[in-house]
Amino acid sequence: MAESAVGFLLDKLSRFIVYEIQLLRGGQEEVLYLRGELENLWAFLKVADAFEESDEELKVWIKQVREIAYDTEDALDEFTLLQVHDHGAGFYSSLSRLSCCIKNRKARSRIVSELQGINSRITNICKGYERLLHKMNKAEQGLGSTSASNTWQDCRGDALLIDKIDLVGIDEPKQKLVQDLMKGGCGREVVPVAAMGGMGKTTLAKQVYDDAEVKKLFKIRAWITVSQSFKIEELLKDMIREIFRVVSRPVPEGLDSMNNNRLRRIIKDLLQKRRYLIVLDDVWRLHEWDAVKYALPNNNYGSRVILTTRNTDVASTSVTESVGEVFNLKPLAPKESWDLFCRKTFQGNACPTYLEEICKNILKKCEGLPLAIVAISGVLATKDKRRIDEWDMVCRSFGAEIDGNDKLKDLKKVLSLSFNDLPYYLKSCFLYLSIFPEDYLIERMRLIRLWIAEGFIEAKEGKTPEEVAEDYLNELLNRGLLQVADTTSDGRVKLYRVHDLLREIIVSKSRDQKFTVIAKDQNVVWYDKVRRLSIHNTLQNVQENISVSQLRSLFMFGVLEKLFMHTIFPHGFRLLHVLDLQNARLKKFPIDIVNLYYLKYLSLRGTKVKIIPSFIGKLQNLETLDLKHSRVTELPVEILKLQRLRHLLVYHFKLESYEYFHSRYGFQVQESIGHLRSLQKLCFIEANGGGSTIMTELGKLNQLRRLGILKLRKEDGKSLCSSLKRLTNLHALSITSIGKEEILDLQHLSSPPLLIQRLYLRGRLETLPHWLPSLHGLVRLYLKWSRLKDDPLEFLQHLPNLVHLELLQVFEGDMLLFRMGGFKKLKVLGLDKFSELRCMKVEVGAMPCVEKLIIQRCKLLKRVPEGIEYLTKLKVLEFFDMPEEFIQTLCPGEKGSDYWKVAHIPQAYSTYWREGGWEVNSLESLSEGDNSPRPNTIIIKSHDLQTRWK
Repeated sequence: MAESAVGFLLDKLSRFIVYEIQLLRGGQEEVLYLRGELENLWAFLKVADAFEESDEELKVWIKQVREIAYDTEDALDEFTLLQVHDHGAGFYSSLSRLSCCIKNRKARSRIVSELQGINSRITNICKGYERLLHKMNKAEQGLGSTSASNTWQDCRGDALLIDKIDLVGIDEPKQKLVQDLMKGGCGREVVPVAAMGGMGKTTLAKQVYDDAEVKKLFKIRAWITVSQSFKIEELLKDMIREIFRVVSRPVPEGLDSMNNNRLRRIIKDLLQKRRYLIVLDDVWRLHEWDAVKYALPNNNYGSRVILTTRNTDVASTSVTESVGEVFNLKPLAPKESWDLFCRKTFQGNACPTYLEEICKNILKKCEGLPLAIVAISGVLATKDKRRIDEWDMVCRSFGAEIDGNDKLKDLKKVLSLSFNDLPYYLKSCFLYLSIFPEDYLIERMRLIRLWIAEGFIEAKEGKTPEEVAEDYLNELLNRGLLQVADTTSDGRVKLYRVHDLLREIIVSKSRDQKFTVIAKDQNVVWYDKVRRLSIHNTLQNVQENISVSQLRSLFMFGVLEKLFMHTIFPHGFRLLHVLDLQNARLKKFPIDIVNLYYLKYLSLRGTKVKIIPSFIGKLQNLETLDLKHSRVTELPVEILKLQRLRHLLVYHFKLESYEYFHSRYGFQVQESIGHLRSLQKLCFIEANGGGSTIMTELGKLNQLRRLGILKLRKEDGKSLCSSLKRLTNLHALSITSIGKEEILDLQHLSSPPLLIQRLYLRGRLETLPHWLPSLHGLVRLYLKWSRLKDDPLEFLQHLPNLVHLELLQVFEGDMLLFRMGGFKKLKVLGLDKFSELRCMKVEVGAMPCVEKLIIQRCKLLKRVPEGIEYLTKLKVLEFFDMPEEFIQTLCPGEKGSDYWKVAHIPQAYSTYWREGGWEVNSLESLSEGDNSPRPNTIIIKSHDLQTRWK
């Protein structure tokens, strides 16, 4: 972790030397010396971090380096603040400037003295560098071993020795995996088993490996354990020894002196004419698979390779080279988890009823992870069942138990392996997740913006910081350290979550490394120089007079008290970079923010703040201003001074239902909005105030990725089109006219931004924009209140990547035809308020991938779509507020009923329910439904709550 702090500091030092070192009289040599020493330490830290957990001396040394990095950063930031005072003009400003000059001279002298002290400390630290380097080299050569790797080997060995009688929930995945091995083709196939650490990948693979049918089919079987400290030569030699043992042949002479190519050739020649099964257990990185794959011949004998891994990128890449598919091992189901818990905790007996609630709360934290269930059961098995308080304490202090209980030590180390294996640039990003409360759903873009503001994202040529952050998120996801909590219909991740146990690990590491203070109760452990503070639930958890002068980030979650910043932090926090007050009880913009020169991220989302004061212009480093769901409707002209602003979000919803035209409200934008050249996201501007001037200014914002416009007038359409053709980086565009009858004049766009993936047009269209079919990257399209005379499907059906299409009052014709071969990738289709629609036909081969179909408020539509039975992938079918005749056609037993046509769609089921809905079930007569989704059901919604089917 120290390497992240040092790397960030080196970046800052480089900028300081270019722009400010001349101002630091008497301290220039100190800064240059410091940079040189830190560069040497940084290179060493990248390697040393992997040994930190197992070496106390190294841990202390790394802590000292980290503190030096923090102190240096503080000194540089304090110096920069001295240079940025705005003294104004006139006589009094001259006096102020003179006074400030005297103060600055003293402050500069103090900072130089601090840097000298830091250099003295770093000289002492470097004395231990060579000794530690020698120790690490010795460990890397195998002359020493770490307790972490010992634990890893022990746990892996335990998994290989587990008796079947001790296993729970293994039968179904085992049977599936055995079938995958047996049913495949004659070529070599790779079957990767992927899951987070502790899920039971090794246990499952061993059960399959020892299965009688598998043994009978594969005479040549070898189990190879891939260690985290991977060396290709040793792995290949292990494979040779194991395979030669199985075929009862002596190991080739001179094996220890052979090079990699010779070793691979021996394995390939031996297996070339044999059917084999090779298990590569616990593969961490792609290069480990790449090192052995060419030694395993694709010999058309039906050979198989099972590969267990925590990394889904390794799994998906390995499987692309064969016909197999990734086997994603799931957590235990609640019943299976409870069975395993009771078996291990109560030796197979039932849980006492008075302990059930506590035990289920403890079990919930394990989230179906077998290793965690077994480990915590071992702790509880020794507790006195009469002492409810002891069991409750384990539940309340789960994190402390993981830290301090020897019986959970192995669990912690196994889970920590994934963290320790992270590259240095991801460790800070992952630790950062500790700021969020337990079970908190983390919004993707919020996290990306926070990481950028914290300086965690490294610059990469050809990519924006946001794109690099996306790569980081995907890497954490592939490593099983993040879980997807929610996605959009077009497949983008909206929300993430962290497994409860992994969260306990990073909270512990965050505390140990003084990365963050989490104030969630009165027992908070405070330390000097708090850099990040996350307050949960109440401000009473914050100690009085706590020093936050070095604070870089402040967050509040679930705080219900009224917020007065100056009373909580009377000494201020001048070095703050991130201030996230989302949903805080705040009515006025905090005046204290005016002095936060370094502030990069400011969120007042969900607060009751109405007015943004003019001094917002002083926040010269601000990159994100999030006022979504606040009460702000206008920004001061000084907002144009924020040249580094990348994300400007100012909008709220007054009516939650999308049925209403004006359900979303934005803000009145300045006519010179084009000055904000760094903007990536601008949502939502109200265009009726500045008209064509504002639309023209938008063309200067050529970095925009997402743009939202409200209240557009017809006469401003031409200016907007002229700007849009210059916004070549645009990915998402939302345009709403000033009223339902106002025409969106978008025909003047000669060359649209071809990167657009999401397009939302609300308002009347004379014709469908001629450029729309050319958007081959479009995945989501909403057209609302268009009132077209011509069928839009003819123009839209050949969009090659369209996944989600919603049409509201779009077409005034009486028939819709979905042609064969159209909408090849469409998964979600919504049709609403087609007032003249009387007939809808689906040809064979149309919409082959559609999974969800919603039809609502089509008052003249009398029957379900003709050909609906061809939609064989349909999972959700929803009708809402349809005419009585339509509903009657779905009643079983009615003459001419379409009921069976719908009910026999193979996968159709309902995923949600609303008041006023009834269920049609293929096996039962029509009846009022309940809240439980069932297979082969459809949902019919009606505003007429009196409607009943007898």
